[in-house]
Amino acid sequence: MNRPLSELTLEELWQLFPIVLSEYDPAWPVWYAEEAEALKGLLDFSLLRIRHIGSTSVPGLVAKPTVDILLEIADEALPAEVRRALEAGGWTTMAEANVREWRLDMCKGY
Repeated sequence: MNRPLSELTLEELWQLFPIVLSEYDPAWPVWYAEEAEALKGLLDFSLLRIRHIGSTSVPGLVAKPTVDILLEIADEALPAEVRRALEAGGWTTMAEANVREWRLDMCKGY
């Protein structure tokens, strides 16, 4: 398969990245803190809030070892600028939509 991740179906993505559960890893909040600092630098022009969310944010919880990060971006930010800044920081665009509000799903580290 030689297509960008953003062009794969969910079924294809699940085959490439199966869901695996792991015991809690104390490195998860450390990784989040490091990545949060990097993201603040990349998005200093538009970042309102950043949060560690999902199962890896709960100490002691068995989780899939994927650290989920929620970014809240200023309304006046241009989506293309945000996407370019994140991609420059090593993030890959997985999906982008503009239904009721703009939403961008990205990943890093695969």
